[in-house]
Amino acid sequence: MADTITIRTDAETEHALDVLTHDGSSRSAAIRLAVLEAAQRRERAAAMRRAVLRMPLGEPDGVDVAAEISRDREGER
Repeated sequence: MADTITIRTDAETEHALDVLTHDGSSRSAAIRLAVLEAAQRRERAAAMRRAVLRMPLGEPDGVDVAAEISRDREGER
């Protein structure tokens, strides 16, 4: 048997539930689907971050970005 979860809603949450149940879905089904979709989004985002961190950086191009910005700002004075 599944556990029961109780939530306290506010106006923003009630509006979101109204949107999610507009098609006739029950509040329970809408909340369950929203939780599952949120977890999938977080898992995908974490996987993308890991993939980016594993990407090779390549060779440095020799440009010191901080020095370039500093020179540009000195010229603005």
